[in-house]
Formats: sequence, structure tokens, C-alpha cells
Amino acid sequence: MSDIKESIEEVIDKAERPSDRLNSTVAALVAVLATVMALFNVKDGNVVQAMAQAQARSIDTWSYFQAKSTKQALAENMVDQFTLERARGAAVTPEAGAALDQKIAFYRDKATRYEHDKDEIKKQAEAYEAEYDRLNIHDDQFDIADAGISVALAVLGIAALTRRSWLVWFALLFAGVGLVSGISGFVGGDFHLDFLASLLS
Repeated sequence: MSDIKESIEEVIDKAERPSDRLNSTVAALVAVLATVMALFNVKDGNVVQAMAQAQARSIDTWSYFQAKSTKQALAENMVDQFTLERARGAAVTPEAGAALDQKIAFYRDKATRYEHDKDEIKKQAEAYEAEYDRLNIHDDQFDIADAGISVALAVLGIAALTRRSWLVWFALLFAGVGLVSGISGFVGGDFHLDFLASLLS
């Protein structure tokens, strides 16, 4: 009787071991992937904040550019008005003519300075736009990482419930894409799945 009991317990132990190993593997993978995903989410949050700052700076800089354009147009208009006044100068005294010449030179100088300022401001605005675009690529990488790891976690849950070990390998495929994309975003790499990023946008 004791031999039968030992045989039954041995069969039960053997039957439980593969599923225990599968559940242990799934549990370890879930813990690792959840931790990595949390790190990626923190980094992605920082990237999104930097994107918002770059976009705000770009908008502010383009507004400043527009203000300089308006000032330049006003200065050029003043040059035109004073030049026209000077051209009609038959009744203008020499002192008034000299004052008009000073005003024309003053506003011409202002218009030239505004044009130079606009060039510098435009370069700054374009640099902020380029920074936003660069950060947006990394944001896409973290979005792909989040999606890949989330799908992997869901498939691992199904693998644990159904006790199908092949699902673990399927989950690792999604996890691999997520990890490569997230690590690339973390270190500033170029790995970018454009088709997937456009689907998630």
C-alpha cells in the first residue's frame, strides 16, 4: 500500500513540475518586463516634457520672429514716408531736410537690424523644431516598447493559464521588439519601426 502511495505522489510531482517551471518562468519574465517597462515609462515621460518645452520655445520664437517682421515693415514704411516727404521738399527748409535725412537713415538702420535679427531668430526657431522632431522619434520608440511589452505580458498571462510553453516564445518575440525599441530610445539609437509608429500615432 505504501508503494502505491509513493508511486502516486511521484506521478503527481512529475506532472506538476513542468507547469511549475512554466509558471516560474512566466513569473520571472513578468517581473523583469514590468520593471523594464516602468523604467521606459519614466524616460518617456521625461522625453514628452522635453518635447513640450521644445514646442513651446519654437512657438514663442516664431512669435518673436513675427514681431520683428512687423517692426521691420513699420520701419520700412517710415523710410518710404520720409523719403516721399523729402522728395516733395521744394517747400522744406534746409533744417527740415536735414531732419528728414536723419529720420530716413534712422529707420533704414532699424529695418536692416530687424532683418538681421529675424535671421538669427529663424535659426533658433528651426533648431527648436529640429529638437522636437528628434525627441519625437524617441517618444515613438518608447510607445513601440510599451506596446510590445504590454502584448508580451498579456501573452505570458495566457501562457500561464493555458500551460502552453510555446506561447512564452511568442511573448518573447513581442518583448524583444519592445526591449530593442525601448533600449534604442534610452540610449538615443536609430532603431525605429516607422510603420508601427504610424499605426500607434
